[in-house]
Amino acid sequence: MPTPYQTHIGSFTRKSTFFWAAVGATVGLANLWQFPYLASLHGGGLFVLLYLACLLLVTLPLMVTEAVLGRYARHGLVLAMDGFIRSAKVSRWWMAAGRLGILAAFLVLSFTAVFGSIALAYVFYGAMGLFSNADQAGATAILSGLVSDPNEYRVFMGWHAAFLVLVIWVSVQGVVKGLERTLRVVVPGTLLLMLGLFALAAWHGRVDGAVGQLLELHPDRVSLASVKAALFHAFFTLGLGMGVWAIFGAYTAPETRLKRSILAVVLMDTLVAILAGLMIFSVAVDGASFDGERGFGLLFVSLPVTLGQLPANQFVLATVFLLVVMIVWTTSLALMEPVVGWFREWTGAPRGWSALIVGLLVWLAGLASLLSFNVWASDRFAGATVFRWLELLTGGLLIPAVAILICVFTGWRLTYSLSHRILGRAPALFVAIWYWVMRLVLPVVIAYIGIQYTAFSLTNLCASGSDGIWCGRPASVLSTVDQGTLAPEDEAETKAEQGGPAPQPVPKSEGPAPTRDSQPKAGPSGNGPKEGEILYHSV
Repeated sequence: MPTPYQTHIGSFTRKSTFFWAAVGATVGLANLWQFPYLASLHGGGLFVLLYLACLLLVTLPLMVTEAVLGRYARHGLVLAMDGFIRSAKVSRWWMAAGRLGILAAFLVLSFTAVFGSIALAYVFYGAMGLFSNADQAGATAILSGLVSDPNEYRVFMGWHAAFLVLVIWVSVQGVVKGLERTLRVVVPGTLLLMLGLFALAAWHGRVDGAVGQLLELHPDRVSLASVKAALFHAFFTLGLGMGVWAIFGAYTAPETRLKRSILAVVLMDTLVAILAGLMIFSVAVDGASFDGERGFGLLFVSLPVTLGQLPANQFVLATVFLLVVMIVWTTSLALMEPVVGWFREWTGAPRGWSALIVGLLVWLAGLASLLSFNVWASDRFAGATVFRWLELLTGGLLIPAVAILICVFTGWRLTYSLSHRILGRAPALFVAIWYWVMRLVLPVVIAYIGIQYTAFSLTNLCASGSDGIWCGRPASVLSTVDQGTLAPEDEAETKAEQGGPAPQPVPKSEGPAPTRDSQPKAGPSGNGPKEGEILYHSV
């Protein structure tokens, strides 16, 4: 069996493939259900500018660092770190950055595929007319019947397996014949389909109201919470800390201008988020009011109800959720790559067997999240389901820890000359800014993000009836975390807890969500998974 350093993991054949692959990795469900709500809540166009500033000044340097580490080493994050550790002659403990990044990618992929399976099922549900003239209660019952009915979980498992077959089928074919060919077709196709649906929204919807909320400047809505929201969204929606950028950097063609491509990806991600927000909010909500319209319920309840009233709604609904499937599919392909690449480098196994083994393990791990919404919905560990703990582990610990380790290692353990060589040719001002941001700014900012994310999540577990030890005296301290920073889906719950007005109360029920045979609560917050369980990095 060849040693890891003799294993060629593959490379792209065209210089533009990195751009399309990176766009596919960064454009996720958060662009559809999170960014528009945050923009409407925190100043419209001013929030967009804040978001861009956070991307360019904070997260862009980390994106560049991960990508150039992979490109320089021509390996995934684990072996790239191994090589740099040997060159710098530092402690082997720094290998934790690569290994934890692979673990984070694996876990996030395991529950991202669950959301992809719901979208895949909705393509067929829409085509069969299940949402034709459906009201809010009817759409909620359909969603609950798929996701939360303990008697129908095998159907949900079937959709889950079908979605992962799509991911594994591409991965098995290799970097060029599988990943590169697929992303170069699917990602541009996704953007064109989104433009077509935007035209449909402009024809039948209320684009003027959406533009007013998302793009017009509203200084009265901007506060410190707006800056925090922009920072958290910029960090958690770009696939950082999971080895994705390192593996794509390792795959880049030699003539690819990596730093320019990353800047183009950042701008494209923002543009897609704005376009998706205008498209969805113009048809799914009242153009004058965006209160309570975000997250899981917006995409899988409010949107089908509204589109179900249109002419040819079966075709429209199938097309819309085909778009959602394509978005989650490309994100899943990106998350699959660092894990498959690491497995090949670790074992020397052929690409096909590596993809099959990793895919099977992802399916098994994903069952833990899938069953958390139905059969295991009442099984709580310290007040949370398995899925919620996986969310907290990856978002609050693994992803921030990997990002901090990469920043500190690059900024403090590598020599300035080696760091400069890894970065490649760049203007002197950019190099200086990048170097000091990595050394001084990013470790502090990312540590703050991780601590706030964890504190907010633990506080919400207490509000849901958790009996964890942190729900005693520390809970009163944690409850001061700004609810508008991390997960706006939990806004009503946190406001109610603090004695303020609750615009959309979130049910505190610990039991499973209603099934088709029960009387579901009308509205997006009555189904599972609960709004508060869908956080940034999962999409």
